[in-house]
This record gives sequence, C-alpha cells and structure tokens, in this order.
Amino acid sequence: MVKIKFLGAAGTVTGSMYLFDVDGRKFLLESGMFQGEHEIEERNYNEFPFDPAEIEYVIITHGHLDHLGLVPKLVAEGFNGEIITTPATRDIASIMLLDAAKLQEEEAYALSKRNERRGLPPVEPLYDVSDAVMSLSKFTKIVHYSRPLTLFDSIEITFRDAGHILGSAFVEMNFKNGPKFVFSGDLGNYNKPIVRDPDAPVMKDADYVMMETTYGDRVHKSVEESVRELKEAIQDTFERGGNVIIPSFALERAQDILYFLREFYEQGELPKGTKVFLDSPLAISATRIFKAHPECYDDEARELLKEHKDPFTFPGLRFTRSVEESKKINDIKSGAIIIAGSGMCTGGRVKHHLKHNLWRKESSVVFVGYQARGTLGRKIIEGHESVIIYGEEVKVRAKVYTINGFSSHAGKDGLLDWARKFDDPTFVLVHGEPESREAFAKSLEAEGKRTFIPEYLEEKEL
Repeated sequence: MVKIKFLGAAGTVTGSMYLFDVDGRKFLLESGMFQGEHEIEERNYNEFPFDPAEIEYVIITHGHLDHLGLVPKLVAEGFNGEIITTPATRDIASIMLLDAAKLQEEEAYALSKRNERRGLPPVEPLYDVSDAVMSLSKFTKIVHYSRPLTLFDSIEITFRDAGHILGSAFVEMNFKNGPKFVFSGDLGNYNKPIVRDPDAPVMKDADYVMMETTYGDRVHKSVEESVRELKEAIQDTFERGGNVIIPSFALERAQDILYFLREFYEQGELPKGTKVFLDSPLAISATRIFKAHPECYDDEARELLKEHKDPFTFPGLRFTRSVEESKKINDIKSGAIIIAGSGMCTGGRVKHHLKHNLWRKESSVVFVGYQARGTLGRKIIEGHESVIIYGEEVKVRAKVYTINGFSSHAGKDGLLDWARKFDDPTFVLVHGEPESREAFAKSLEAEGKRTFIPEYLEEKEL
C-alpha cells in the first residue's frame, strides 16, 4: 500500500513537502520552507507531523529554499537517513542552507534584543549554522539524470531535467506492485538561457502526475519580448537620471540577468559608463557554482564556453560581497543597475537599495520573478502608494516594471504542453495559490483529464 500526505505547497507556492508511506516504510519528497505571509511562515515552527527518525530518505528536486529549507530542522530533530539529489543541487544546497541559517540566527538575535527591552524571553532561531552544517552530511546519494535508483528494493526512481534552475529535476517513481507516479518538481520556462528546456517525461503511462501550478492561471511573455522590455527599462531610467533596482533570486534569475546584460554590453546597447552591481554574496557564490557545472548548460551557453567566453562577466560589472561596498552603492544617484536579493524583497540588501531609490521618480524597480502574497515585492507591484521598510514609511514614486518572461517557472502554456505528454493519469495539483490551482484544473478538465486538488495535511492512498 502506498499513501501520500501533503505537508506543504498545498494551497501555497512554498513549503513543498510530501510524506510517502510504503507498507510502513517512509520517505519524504522535498523538505521545503514556508515563505510569505506571517501565518504561513509560522508553519515552519510547528512540530513535524511524523517522527523524523522514521524517515529513511529525502528526495530533493532542486536548490530553492521552498523545496529544501527545512532540511536542517529535520536533521536536528532526528532524521538520520540519506538525502537524494543531483550533483548541482548538492552544491547549491551547501550555500543556500548556510545562508538561511545565518539569516535565522540574525533575525532571532534582533528579536531577542527587542524582547530583552520589553522584559520578554529570548527567541530561538528555527535552526542555526551548526544545524545546517550537520545537515549537509546527509546529502549522500547523488544521482545523475536518467540513471535509475532503487529504494527499499521496491521503488525505482529516476531524475529527469526539469529545466527550472541548475540541477533541477522532476522525478519518475515506479512502485513495485503499485502505481507509477511522477512529480514535476518546478518545471522551467522554455527558451531561457543557460539551462536546458524541461525534458519530456519517459513514464508516459503514469497513474498519477503531481504537478506544480505556480503560473497555472497565466501565460508568460516570451523571453525575447522580456529581454527587449529589460533593455528599454534600463535606457528609459538612465534618460530620467535614475538607477535600476532589480530584486533578484540568487539562483538562476541573477545569472540570467547577468547573461543578458553581457549580451547588451557586447552589442553596444548598454549606455556608456553603466555600472552594474551584483550585490548579493549568495548570488556571487551561486554564480561560481554555475561556472562549475557546465554539464547543465544548454547548447547556446556551451558555445560561449567553446569561444572561451564567460557567460556571466563583462566590463563594468562589480561583485560586492562586503557590507561596506554595498553601502557605497547608494552614493550613486544615476547610471547604476543594482541586482540584489532577496527576490521578493523580504530581506537582504535589496531593501536598503529600495529605501534609497523607491521614493525617487527618476529611478525604476524591475521585478523579474514571482512575488508571493504578503511580501514587500507583491505590495509594490500591486500599486501601494507607500510601503514600510525597516520601520519607516517609504513613498513608491519609482517606475515599477513587472517582466514575467524571465520566470524560471513554466507558464500555463508550458505546463499544459508538458501535461499533454502523458497518456491518462490523474493530475494531482500542488505548489500554487488557490486561484492558479483551480484555473489549471479547469484547463486540464476541459481537455478531458482527471484532476485532484489536495488540501494541506490531507492524506491519499495511491
């Protein structure tokens, strides 16, 4: 008997985690962190609805925190099994989890100092750096694409390239004397630079296909149109005498933007004297990991390597690791492109740059990724006249661009194209806000396909 329990990313786009019970033996598919609104993030502090010591394996599809961010907590609370992932995801995990732990410690320290002034007890971090270091020792089963791996002598799993970020995978599972099950992970957008397009599934006769629905209700602009919009946004901002702030996820999005800015430079389309800053230590480290895994590149990026070109470097680009270097950027009033984390403006250095530029009519903020409900980024794109940054009200006068063609997620059309490659499964829809899940379900059902929309903590026998 195979049972699955939906422990996250059911009605939200974060917290991806699914518990499988196979005749009493248990494994997790993902161990992701909840992000976004306060009541959603509070779930990270709940007790796991299972005994971590009983989990024998954790399968991780890729390196975003909403898919692996709770691994240190899982290990600290008793998990002693093995984590299964791809080589690039293992390397990405090493920087993502340490960075997340550092942020947890810093936030807990700040809250504890506040509580001390109020006579309240200190706040403990969700996990600390030592927990993150310990968790990295569990990444022991490193699997390449298209190479099957057997678990429990009864389950064969195979990773395929999901085309989402470096090393991302979707997972095909063949349960002996049971169902054939496919999990999409996060499927990538098509025709993006650097990483390949998503693989077509091999297990077309799957009984169940569990799919993400992040953009199940909307169609992306083309990459070509988005590149043109980015170029125009930069040129228009510089003509107004301002700076361009690009809140960016450290993984994939930052590297994509560098890739296109390099092209602009080589084609003479960046205004003379443009200063570009990658102001994110995490993104800088991620870029180094990208350089270490050319086996994940698409043909176009491989050709650059053959020409001895660095896809992510060009004159005028500066990597700013230190806080002092970051602060100096805000002395520049025009002609700067500042790529900084976090992608949803929930923390990191981008908040400082927004504080210095968001109120300036001559500056621009260019959003190139998904903004979850309740985040600062979402409030800005929704048109709030002012927002709170570090306790202060900041007017939103800068020009705001939303360019969704850079998304590392497939849009509605890409999701449907991938779903159509299967024969006749039941589609289990996860990893999307309620509106996008329901809209995508209607699109599938209009084509005669069966769908199931699980609720948070619901259990289903397969």
